[in-house]
Amino acid sequence: MSRGHICGRVAALLLGLGAALHLQAADVPVIGRPAPEFALPAFAGPNVRLSEYRGDVVALSFWSSRCGTCAAQLAALDGLLATYRSAGLVTLAVSVDDDLDRAGRFAHEHPAKFPLLADRTKEVSRAFGIDRLPSIVLIDRSGVVRYVYRDFQSSDSAYVARLRRLLDDTLRTP
Repeated sequence: MSRGHICGRVAALLLGLGAALHLQAADVPVIGRPAPEFALPAFAGPNVRLSEYRGDVVALSFWSSRCGTCAAQLAALDGLLATYRSAGLVTLAVSVDDDLDRAGRFAHEHPAKFPLLADRTKEVSRAFGIDRLPSIVLIDRSGVVRYVYRDFQSSDSAYVARLRRLLDDTLRTP
């Protein structure tokens, strides 16, 4: 293979990677817009309506019982809630499982101090543009989606730093 041919292939690969990264960023149309409203049943407890938490910062997690890292993400969010609840953090977790019995067992086996919700029709996950699990959507106090994080990693502190900035915003809506 000639050097020119290799350079051309590398350039094409880099262009493809750049396009993929651009598509990933452009693939989240909810950022900067009001969070889509929803009301979902909880696996334990009452139904939850997102608008009830206007004035608080919401960490909205999307998970599945078949997702290997989802349990770790839910545990990490439980810890964040314990730390930041008094600053106005609310955490909600939405299952996108097809098998609600399996999701219910998962919810029972991985108890959290926040509601685990069932998105039976997947309308909520579609409205937020969720295409990977686990994902976290951060919603500011005025109900606007500010950040979407995909593919949770326990060492990733970027979403925690942004969460803290949203919590530091003391402007509360009535």
